[in-house]
Amino acid sequence: MALTQEEIQNLNRQFKGIPPEEIISWAIGHGKKSVVTTNFRPYEVAILHAVTGVDNKIPVIWCDTGYNTPQTYKHAEELITRLGLNIKLYVPKQTSAHRDAVMGIPDIDNPLHKEFTEQVKLEPFRRAMEEHKPDVWFTNLRKGQTAHRDSLDVLSLSKDGVLKVSPFYHWIDTQLDAYLKEQELPNEHKYFDPTKVLANRECGLHT
Repeated sequence: MALTQEEIQNLNRQFKGIPPEEIISWAIGHGKKSVVTTNFRPYEVAILHAVTGVDNKIPVIWCDTGYNTPQTYKHAEELITRLGLNIKLYVPKQTSAHRDAVMGIPDIDNPLHKEFTEQVKLEPFRRAMEEHKPDVWFTNLRKGQTAHRDSLDVLSLSKDGVLKVSPFYHWIDTQLDAYLKEQELPNEHKYFDPTKVLANRECGLHT
């Protein structure tokens, strides 16, 4: 799907206030190959439920860093079963035990932090995208998460030209809480991302 920046801006104006399911249906209908990515962090269940409600065969790419909490892993297994997710699991080439022995989890100002992020998140993600070659990428980016994400919108282009679709971009936590309650969906807040350190820091996939 090739869209100009002007077309994306016009669509973003049209999509403001539109139900996520309608945005998802539009994107799937206009793209050739769609995927949704997840890390099963808080509120990820919303995008997974909404996207699979439109297309239950869509590949769900999970790049597991190997450092998730026990609660996150249990939450992931529950959602995979309950929603019938077509999960595509990608893990680092190195085991977490090997990495822990060599570098541990480097602090953000440690020169090894860049290599750590490359190993546990960026390389598995690139591998996933190269294998699936999507032109539509569903994600649960939302306004207010980071300064960079505040500059995006429902539709945006990745650095590789893939159309990123964030149907819940303008939603706040209370709206998502209501959505989860209405759909009787579980949420899990005990989540850990070893690459971000700070909650409002980018993980590297969306810059």
